[in-house]
Amino acid sequence: MLPNVQQATIQPIITKTISSGSLVYTDEYDIYARLEDWGYGHKSVCHAWGEYARDDDGDGFCEVHVNTMKGFWSLLRSWLRPHRGISQEKLPIYLGFFQFVHNTRRRGKALLGALIAALVA
Repeated sequence: MLPNVQQATIQPIITKTISSGSLVYTDEYDIYARLEDWGYGHKSVCHAWGEYARDDDGDGFCEVHVNTMKGFWSLLRSWLRPHRGISQEKLPIYLGFFQFVHNTRRRGKALLGALIAALVA
């Protein structure tokens, strides 16, 4: 959660969490316009033009898309829906836990084991 979504706000977060030179895929939102100036490769799809995925190299595989991230947010919304509202104060905790569960790709007892291992590491 950010106080605003301006380039000056996101640049330090991006440079701290994404390796310089990485190729970053986004939608057409203006906030990402300076990624190349900051040392990243950048490819985007333009949802306003009806573009949701693009095959740039002609191999039949649409490598330019943000569908994985959009799917993550869709799953998060479904996961949060039964809670009927989350306080802004607690939201980062819910997001962190959901991210952990999503990234470990484990459920049930296997998730508990992964969680304990992460906590004692």
